Amino acid sequence: MKANHPYAGCYPENYSIACSRLSRRQMLGRTLGVGGLLALGGWHSLIKGAEPPPPVNRPNRAAQAPSSPVVIRRCQSYDPAEVRRELDAALDAIGGIGRLVNGKTVTVKINMTGPAEPLLGLPASRTFHIHPHVVAALCAALDRAGAKRIAIVEAWYHRESPETILSKAGWDLPALQSAAGHKIVFENTKNRGSARQYSRLKVPWGGYLFPAFDLNSWYDKTDVFISVGKMKDHATAGVTMTVKNIFGITPTALYGDDAPNEDSVQARVAALHNNQRPLPKGVPQQLGENPPKEAVVRVPRITADLLGARPVDLAVIDGVETIRNGEGPWNKGVEALQPKLLFVGRNAVCTDAVCAAAMGYNPTANHGQFPFPGENHLLWAAEAGLGCHDPARIEVIGLKVSEARARFRTAA
Repeated sequence: MKANHPYAGCYPENYSIACSRLSRRQMLGRTLGVGGLLALGGWHSLIKGAEPPPPVNRPNRAAQAPSSPVVIRRCQSYDPAEVRRELDAALDAIGGIGRLVNGKTVTVKINMTGPAEPLLGLPASRTFHIHPHVVAALCAALDRAGAKRIAIVEAWYHRESPETILSKAGWDLPALQSAAGHKIVFENTKNRGSARQYSRLKVPWGGYLFPAFDLNSWYDKTDVFISVGKMKDHATAGVTMTVKNIFGITPTALYGDDAPNEDSVQARVAALHNNQRPLPKGVPQQLGENPPKEAVVRVPRITADLLGARPVDLAVIDGVETIRNGEGPWNKGVEALQPKLLFVGRNAVCTDAVCAAAMGYNPTANHGQFPFPGENHLLWAAEAGLGCHDPARIEVIGLKVSEARARFRTAA
C-alpha cells in the first residue's frame, strides 16, 4: 500500500482487520492474515476480551422494523446497455421511482473509498469502487422519472475537484451528464463544500454512540437520498453495501485525523474508529462516560446512528464485479470475484440483508459471530426500527437468494 494512502498508518500490509486496541488474538491477525484468522475460528473470534460497554440508548424495535421488497437481477457484465436494462427492470419491479423523484432534488452517495488505483490487474471500478456504468444507468433512470437535479457526492480524500477525481478514475463525464439529461452536480462532502455551514442531523432514538452529526448540507437539503454501494466484505464491519456506505457521509474536516481542518484529506481512524482523538469543540460528542475503543464495536454503532440521522430512500448495490476478503487494496488477501448481480430496494437494511444472504452470510448473526468480526451494524439498525434484517421476512423479487449465491468467505 502506498505510504500516502489515507489508511496507511492503520492497515499494515499483512493485516486484514481495521486498527483497534489489539488483543493477543488480534495480534496474531497481523501475521496470519484472513486465511490464518479463519483457521483460528474466523473473524468472529477476534473480539473475545472484555465485554464492550452497552449503548447508552437501545430502542429494541426489531420486531416492528419495516420490511420492504428487494430485487435481485443477473447482470452479466458492465456493458452500458445491459446495466441499464437490468437496473431499469429492478426499479420497475419495486414499483418504479416516479413518485419518489419526480420534480425532486436527488443526492446520490457513491462508494469510492480510497484512491482509484488498479487492484489485481483490474481497474478500481471493477474491484472495490462503484462502476460508472451503474451510476450512469441510475442517473438515466432518475432523469426519465423526472428528477429536477442530481447531486453525486462522496467524501473523497483529495483536494482536486470531483470532476477531476472521477475523470482520472476513468469515468466518462460527458456521457454521464448526457445520460442524466445534464442535471448532475458534483460535491466532495469531505467538508462543508459549497455551503456556508454544516447541517446538524439528529439520531431519532438518541443514538447508540452519537446523538447527532454535523454533515455537508447536501445530505440535508435534498428531497431524496440514494446510497449506491458495492457488494463487498469489510474487515471492520463484516460486510459493506448501502448501509455501511453511509459511514462515508461524515466530513473528514470534522471527523478526520487532523480535524478541525476544512482542507483535510485524512481518514477518520483516530476519532471515529478508535476513539483516540477528541472531536472538535462544537461538534456533537459521543455518548457515555466510557465509550468503547474497539473499531469493530464503534464502526457498527456509528453506522447505525448515521443511517438513523440520514435515512436512505433508495438502495442500489453493484455486485457485477467485486472483491472478497476485504474492502480494498489495504486489506491482505483480497481476490477478484464476479457475482454478476444487481440489488435494488427502497429500504437499505432490507437490501443489504438480502445481499449478505446472497454472499452466503447470516445477516441476523449476533454480535461477534461470523461474518461480523465485532458488532453487527445490520442488527443495530434493525433494533432501531430502521429496517428488517431477516431475509425470511423480506420479499425477494427476481432471482432467488439461492440462485444468486456467490462465493465469498466461509466460516472456519
